[in-house]
Amino acid sequence: MLDVAVGAAEAPARGQIDERELRAAGIAAIGAAVPPRAVANDAIGERLGVDGEWISTRTGVHERRVAAADATLTDLAAEAAGPALERAGIAPAEVDLVLVATSTPDEIVPNAAPLVADEIGASRAGAIDIGAACTGFVSALDVAAAAVEAGRAEAVLTIGAELMSRVIDYDDKRTAGLFGDGAGAAVVVPGGRGAIGPIRLHADGSGSRNVTASHTERKLRMDGRATFRAAVARLSEVTLEVAADAGLTLAEIDLFVYHQANSRILVSVGERLELPSDRVVDSLALYGNTSAASVPIALDAALRDGRLRDGATVLVAAFGAGLTWGAGIVEWGRDR
Repeated sequence: MLDVAVGAAEAPARGQIDERELRAAGIAAIGAAVPPRAVANDAIGERLGVDGEWISTRTGVHERRVAAADATLTDLAAEAAGPALERAGIAPAEVDLVLVATSTPDEIVPNAAPLVADEIGASRAGAIDIGAACTGFVSALDVAAAAVEAGRAEAVLTIGAELMSRVIDYDDKRTAGLFGDGAGAAVVVPGGRGAIGPIRLHADGSGSRNVTASHTERKLRMDGRATFRAAVARLSEVTLEVAADAGLTLAEIDLFVYHQANSRILVSVGERLELPSDRVVDSLALYGNTSAASVPIALDAALRDGRLRDGATVLVAAFGAGLTWGAGIVEWGRDR
């Protein structure tokens, strides 16, 4: 019998990179796009028989962007990709792989990613959809980083995009005021100004009935209380896990960019982990919960308001249907 341990190099610890074989991956640039139409709470609340304040106090959302009836997810994702590629200095034809994280593609088939790749002119890229609900962008970032680290790709366009307005029941108080439409993108390359560190991903299918949308009904249904409890617990746990993987204390992390699910969830996670509120990004007031798009939209918002600055250590994390959840560390503006 072959003794596989003889002569084998010691495997790197979880979260560490064996630099003899792998190269560093980083985010070269980010971009975001939202539909032009903003819908305030009062317009949603009128149909539900409540006022706008009722929605904002329970969700943190004051308005959300809603796409026009003839808009497509493909167009919105491509709109987010454009500025990300331009800021990265990468032409679409140089992209090796396009990843689109979404739960709301324009069609069941074809998938969103090849349509987005075609629309932006990424003519030689592979194209894959990532289905992990609200955790989709963090999951796609893990896939992108792995492809770059292994030398299988030089440039990966990573997009989270959703048209949640297409699957919301506006007569359901649990979800009608919470969600919005939007897209965000990141370009992952060797090096890159946002060095990608460890990423942790988890799943628990036993909780899958908490958030559902069937082919038959095509409407999102959510057990709000169960989802709230699970989100707070899992986001708190994975924050500690990935910080430990990176050898960091929470005090050494400058910015926490969580999935923008609900302001109450953000506050509860912050309180559980004793995080200063000014280090937890909350963009829900203007955009609502944009599912897989929420993390890159929140990153873009933090970049524009100056909180995502060179030298910042950033934690990104998300929780979604499935159940799925995950977190990663990004060292923004640091050479690697």
